[in-house]
Amino acid sequence: MIIVTRRNLDQGKVDEGLSLLSKENLAARTVSWNGRTLVVTHVRPSDGIITKLEAMGIAERFVLPSHTAQLASLEFQSEKSTVKVGDAEIGGKRLTVIAGPCSVESRDQLLNVAHAVKRAGASLLRGGAFKPRTSPYEFQGLGELGLRLLSQAREETGLPVVTEIMEPSRVELVAKYADMLQVGARSAQNFPLLRAVGESKLPVILKRGMMTTIDEWLQAAEYILLEGNPNVVLCERGIRTFERATRNTLDLSAVAVLRKKTHLPVLVDPSHATGGRDLVAPMAKAAVAAGADGLMIEVHPTPDKALSDANQQLSPEEFEKLMNELEPIAQAVGRTIH
Repeated sequence: MIIVTRRNLDQGKVDEGLSLLSKENLAARTVSWNGRTLVVTHVRPSDGIITKLEAMGIAERFVLPSHTAQLASLEFQSEKSTVKVGDAEIGGKRLTVIAGPCSVESRDQLLNVAHAVKRAGASLLRGGAFKPRTSPYEFQGLGELGLRLLSQAREETGLPVVTEIMEPSRVELVAKYADMLQVGARSAQNFPLLRAVGESKLPVILKRGMMTTIDEWLQAAEYILLEGNPNVVLCERGIRTFERATRNTLDLSAVAVLRKKTHLPVLVDPSHATGGRDLVAPMAKAAVAAGADGLMIEVHPTPDKALSDANQQLSPEEFEKLMNELEPIAQAVGRTIH
């Protein structure tokens, strides 16, 4: 249960409420949420406790979500969340497109792409500095140099920067350079990392794990939300099934399912989902039609020479063409793109 306390309630009153709950052996924690304190318990207090909390003037309302991911639920927050990242907004009327290379490889490569995607209408720039790869022999990223290059690209283009974080110990370092943190599919249930990015208070993209159910994905988001960070965006990037025709199986039904379960914005990554350049555009269009709040698309100046994920990256020209083709689809579902 979520106990929403009255606005501007002093800490002494909150402590009284926590003490009352502890006498009933109810484990509770407080969460700072948009200017007020929430008290979250894993089970519903007794009617007597609820009556006392009301009489003490502590509780404004009580929420008992049907799902374990309480703060992510629509029962807790019925209005759709929007997440601000610099001048960009995810979850609003405008379709948000995040674009850039899989890996930051060089200054020229990154700046070339950054300016190109900005001209085409992208809202944020993505690029990997620390690259988790299946093989330890593959390119692992430029590390902090890559972060510095991303920061330089932001200065030149004005695009907020998104990059992946892999370890709790690196959150502080990455947060120095990035405007938004990305938790990748391999880290979707790395709970210490989820807590750490929650504590950072930076906006977070949480990608779906390769074998993660929607409920498990929402509970992973709950780890971030419970640290008082409401700025979480979910990203569907395909799940692992028996099918090998594509890199992963893009679960577009997840977009519709999440609309019924959560207020959090939802992105779709057709690049990682399909693994094929020729499949990115049709799946991006389908994602917009399905109601996604935005897209994450990989773009490289010379895709065939990319040091990672060469097969799925678009050229700047292909990306611009796709952005133009998305315009009427976005308008058909009540969104704008440019």
